[in-house]
Amino acid sequence: MRTGRHGDRSGALGRACVSGLLLGVVILGAAVLAVTLARRLGLGAVLGYLGLGVVVGPWGLGWIDDVEAIAHLAEFGVVLLLFVIGLELQPKRLWHMRRAVFGLGGAQVGATAVLLALIAALLGLHVKSAIFVGLALAMSSTAFALQMLAEKKQLTARHGRAAFSILLFQDLAVIPLLALIPLLGPTRVTIGIETLTRAGTALGMVALVALGGHFLLRPALRLVAASRVHEAMTASALFIVAGTALLMQSVGLSMGLGAFLAGLLLADSEYRHELEADIEPFKGLLLGLFFISVGMSVNLDLLVARAPLVAALTAGLIAVKFAVLYRLARVWGGTRSSALQLAFAISQGGEFAFVLFGVAEGKHVLDGNQAELLVVVVTLSMALTPFLSAAGDFFVRRVRPAQARRYDTPPATERPVIIAGLGRFGQIVARVLRARKIPFTALEIRPDQVDVMRQFGIEVYFGDASRVELLRAAQADQATLFVLAIDDEEASVRTAEVVTQHFPGLPIYARARNRKHAYRLMDLGIQHIRRETFVSSLELASMVLQGLGMQRADAQHSIELFRKHDETLLDTLHPHNDDDEKTRYLAQESARELEELMQQDTKLPDK
Repeated sequence: MRTGRHGDRSGALGRACVSGLLLGVVILGAAVLAVTLARRLGLGAVLGYLGLGVVVGPWGLGWIDDVEAIAHLAEFGVVLLLFVIGLELQPKRLWHMRRAVFGLGGAQVGATAVLLALIAALLGLHVKSAIFVGLALAMSSTAFALQMLAEKKQLTARHGRAAFSILLFQDLAVIPLLALIPLLGPTRVTIGIETLTRAGTALGMVALVALGGHFLLRPALRLVAASRVHEAMTASALFIVAGTALLMQSVGLSMGLGAFLAGLLLADSEYRHELEADIEPFKGLLLGLFFISVGMSVNLDLLVARAPLVAALTAGLIAVKFAVLYRLARVWGGTRSSALQLAFAISQGGEFAFVLFGVAEGKHVLDGNQAELLVVVVTLSMALTPFLSAAGDFFVRRVRPAQARRYDTPPATERPVIIAGLGRFGQIVARVLRARKIPFTALEIRPDQVDVMRQFGIEVYFGDASRVELLRAAQADQATLFVLAIDDEEASVRTAEVVTQHFPGLPIYARARNRKHAYRLMDLGIQHIRRETFVSSLELASMVLQGLGMQRADAQHSIELFRKHDETLLDTLHPHNDDDEKTRYLAQESARELEELMQQDTKLPDK
């Protein structure tokens, strides 16, 4: 048997793959255990991930030493999170939020940075270093805050919207902060041709992504959707996120900004919910890995050795940010309860601080000991987020609870109706709702039908309504009712099964193609069912009777008798629909009863 360099490389590669697979199995198994235990204890998934990271990290059991490699992969979870945020934030809505984003967000970053910079200067830091530390610590954790708010279904609440606005401004502010770091270092920096060129290249890349996304993304997604291959749509979603993130990174901008911009460009498209559903599993797993990596990065030796200083700095950071957030929320018109919830939600440090501290250390704005201490402080403040969130809920229940119930929580959803299937049946329902100005979310699997409906001004999204991820993205858990109008019988029943299983409290108003379809829907406990040709057939039968000379009132009375009798028969035959002989017998008996009833009631006029 020949072995050589190629064989050695293959063997090394195989061992590396096995080692990586083993590491993945360990992390996944431990994550399932940790999150399940944390949930059972009422602590939330985020705290479970953090605790797992501390246990398996280099300062815990030491199962994983290369934290940096895992952190790089985990950062993509934050990128995916920003893409989903962009998808949910239509440009029109972003424009309406400009005052909150740039006003409230800018005020928070500015006020917090000034106070923290003053404290840092008083503690002995150089003025330039203190300014940078103040700005870096003013950032909050997008991943932690949004995940906690989403778990508690508070993203649409008043404090949730305010938190999102502030976090969005902070994400945008990271870019100029990175550019500011060289100016704060000991080396004198001049703004010359090279600097201006880099700035121009960055702006050009933003413009390129915006134009390319506007003119190319939707036509490309339309072609992919027409293939009806679900895996192709998932691959497209990941390609869009990774591609735009890498393009931005290539010119020195944040990967998250690229992903957010891509999501923003697709927020008004018909593929919005489908893309969000495709991304959601990857986002959830990688965000979990991100929280694990944060737990791994906690330097327990430093935490123990300098416990009083770390505790004081962490408490000071949270207290300053809490005070600023609470005051600004009150100035912006928030109630006491919403201001408290906002302050508790985003008073921690943020993940972007890790990036900023690393770059600052490289540019000699901070020394290694200072950067390491600040990383521990930020990490500890993030780890305290679940407890801060719980404390916020505790205090809010005791601060004007009636006012909190009345003002802080908006209606469950702005779109109370979800319509699955916008064919010849569903579009009639959609048009009626639209005429009454009742907002709805329409889902349709056929891209050509999506295009046609959008040409007539009906807002419809591409996607398979039988996918629970898509239904969650369309906020089915907050809808008032669900209209099931899918043409295909199998797809209709499959969707009904998913809705009844995952959203048991959501009433379903279903269209059935025929009696068999109606029976299958009745088996699932659906009560509001209409056979698609039944009513129109009865109307035509009424016209036929009148054409034969019967008075309109008599004809309509006959039709009403038939309708009631047939609906009763439908319920009678339902338990026996699998027994052909029994069904046939009952149908024949029913037909004879109906004939007798009709003959006793009305007659055709004599000719």
